[in-house]
Amino acid sequence: MSNGAIAGGAAAGGAAIAQAIKASGAIVRVEPTDFMTILQRAGNPLVVCSQSKFLSIKYHYLTAYKGLIFYTKTKTSLTLRLETEVITAKNIWIPY
Repeated sequence: MSNGAIAGGAAAGGAAIAQAIKASGAIVRVEPTDFMTILQRAGNPLVVCSQSKFLSIKYHYLTAYKGLIFYTKTKTSLTLRLETEVITAKNIWIPY
C-alpha cells in the first residue's frame, strides 16, 4: 500500500469521526464519581449503560445534562438511584 493510500485512509477515518461527533454533539468524559454527582443534580435522569468484555468486564454509562452528554467507564457497576431510568444498550461507541 502506498503512502498516499494510507494517508487517504487516515483522512477518511478522521472525517468519519468528525461526522460522528457532529451527529452526537459534545461528549464529555468524566470520572465515575463526577458522573454520579451529575446524576444527583438531575431530577429523574436517563442513563444508557452497556458492558464490554474484552480482557475484562467494563461498564459504560451515558447521560445527558444541560445540553451535554456525559460518559464514564468503570470496572465495577455503578449503583444508580431508584428514580433513574436505565436503558441497557448492546454497545456504546464513543468517537475519539
